[in-house]
Amino acid sequence: VLGNHDYTGDALAQQSPAIREVDSRWTSVNKSFIVEADIVDFFLVDTSPFVLKYWNESKFDWRNVAPRDTYIATLLQDLDDALAASNATWKVVVGHHPVSSGCEHGNTTELREHLLPLLKAHGVDMYLNGHDHCLQRITSIDSPVEFVTSGGGSKAWAGKFKATSDKMEFLYDGQGFLSMELTAAEARLAFYDVSGAVLHSWGLTKSAPASIIS
Repeated sequence: VLGNHDYTGDALAQQSPAIREVDSRWTSVNKSFIVEADIVDFFLVDTSPFVLKYWNESKFDWRNVAPRDTYIATLLQDLDDALAASNATWKVVVGHHPVSSGCEHGNTTELREHLLPLLKAHGVDMYLNGHDHCLQRITSIDSPVEFVTSGGGSKAWAGKFKATSDKMEFLYDGQGFLSMELTAAEARLAFYDVSGAVLHSWGLTKSAPASIIS
């Protein structure tokens, strides 16, 4: 998904088929899309248009996005429908901006207002994001969703933190990366530092379906 820096300049160039001719791993063919992978559905959401302050800066390229309200309403309805239709064991929503964060940028107010209710309503397991230059795991205080930030690729060690009303399970204000391994019964996640040492690991489990006796 595109981040705020991708939206400055020529945002449409990010989705040019010419990029895939250079590197077939590039999959940003739409600003929001779904990746179905058997036991898991990944719902990739275009979060930059939600952030109101960006709309007051001329450097942002809103072609094929404006008007904002219409774009966001359509995006949310499409996501609502897709989450409702998903039969995957795991539902993972991915966006650039954090819903809940204790790092420098903090919570994204617009996502908490518009996106978070859908995550809760459809029993989303995880929301993954970047944007904040840290590694953090946060659990919702009133739903099963986990908020996972993996933005430790650059600009780390800022030493700037924000409060969040959710529960902070782990925070590392440095560089590193996230791994995820999924089975039908379990999700295993881990944060690593730049040398490959595990900083924090955890698991999530899925209960087996109840047997039906006739």
